[in-house]
Amino acid sequence: MHCFRLIAAILFGLWVAVLPARAAGDDVVTIASKTGVHSFTVELARTEAERAKGLMYRKELAPDHGMLFDFQKEQEVAFWMDNTYVALDMIFIRGDGTIWRIEENTTPLSTRNVPSRGPVRGVLEVVAGTSRKLGIAPGDKVTHPIFGP
Repeated sequence: MHCFRLIAAILFGLWVAVLPARAAGDDVVTIASKTGVHSFTVELARTEAERAKGLMYRKELAPDHGMLFDFQKEQEVAFWMDNTYVALDMIFIRGDGTIWRIEENTTPLSTRNVPSRGPVRGVLEVVAGTSRKLGIAPGDKVTHPIFGP
């Protein structure tokens, strides 16, 4: 019986190890634009350490994926692309879920500051060119639990 439990524990551990690589913090963000509703699977960056690391060191990002940075309250923020290999669109979002502004096609590995230019609650980073391709623009609405009703 003890041997059976040991084998079951090992098999369970192996099964967990080969599950699809989806981070525990993955979630879905939707953006309603003039061209329709667009959904993205996102990793949430809620802590200072998670926000500081962001998408650094990633060599690729799927077209329908991204990272949502939650600053807990509206404030002015700034980003840079140091150690970030994937060109991104940075979508700056107000507390009510309204897109404030978009910085398109950021330069990989750049240390140039990309400011919000106003208070925002969150920033959604997606693959460069996504905003233009999908017709996402300032004023569009983003739906996710961190944004107001």
